[in-house]
Amino acid sequence: MAVFDDVRQLDAGVLNVGYVDAGPPDGPPVILLHGWPYDIHSFVDVVPLLTDAGHRVVVPYLRGYGTTRLLADDAVRNGEPAAMGLDLIALLDALDIDSAKLAGFDWGARTADVVAALWPERCSGLVSVSGYLIDGQESGRTPLPPKAEFSWWYQYYFATKRGRQGYDRNRRDFARLIWQTASPRWTFDDATFDRCAPFRRARTRRR
Repeated sequence: MAVFDDVRQLDAGVLNVGYVDAGPPDGPPVILLHGWPYDIHSFVDVVPLLTDAGHRVVVPYLRGYGTTRLLADDAVRNGEPAAMGLDLIALLDALDIDSAKLAGFDWGARTADVVAALWPERCSGLVSVSGYLIDGQESGRTPLPPKAEFSWWYQYYFATKRGRQGYDRNRRDFARLIWQTASPRWTFDDATFDRCAPFRRARTRRR
């Protein structure tokens, strides 16, 4: 099973970011952004394809994942889209990357979309998959058809104390259920799923 074995650390903005940096340093840069509840290994088979084509590929752990940490102990734990977008801009600055192709899914797609919309000069291309994209607060108040609402059941689950308790007690089973429902045709094994185990343990320690 392929894993990333060269995770680097870099201070960028309010974070110390864990990231993979592969391919020729002077190649056209590509940033790959994972979602929840996944991690950088979502792209472990994609990176060689891009580096073989001559690209420099950067795959960061988003805030709250893996080895990425807030620099200040008293910093607000903020997962708002604007904060995630600023994280990416800070990472580009720290890596001296003026502009890059951005690709992501779920939270990663939303982060890439925010940067593409607000800092278009930093985005030379965009691949945005299966994310919330950029949504409006007003339009979000409009109910969707039941089948669509059902897809967001965990949003309501997380909004309750019962859901918080359930998640704390059943993190592994919850994450596995999301993997299965989000990708019903993907037959993954335990080893593949367990590559995200360090992320789940890190989240537990910080809560």
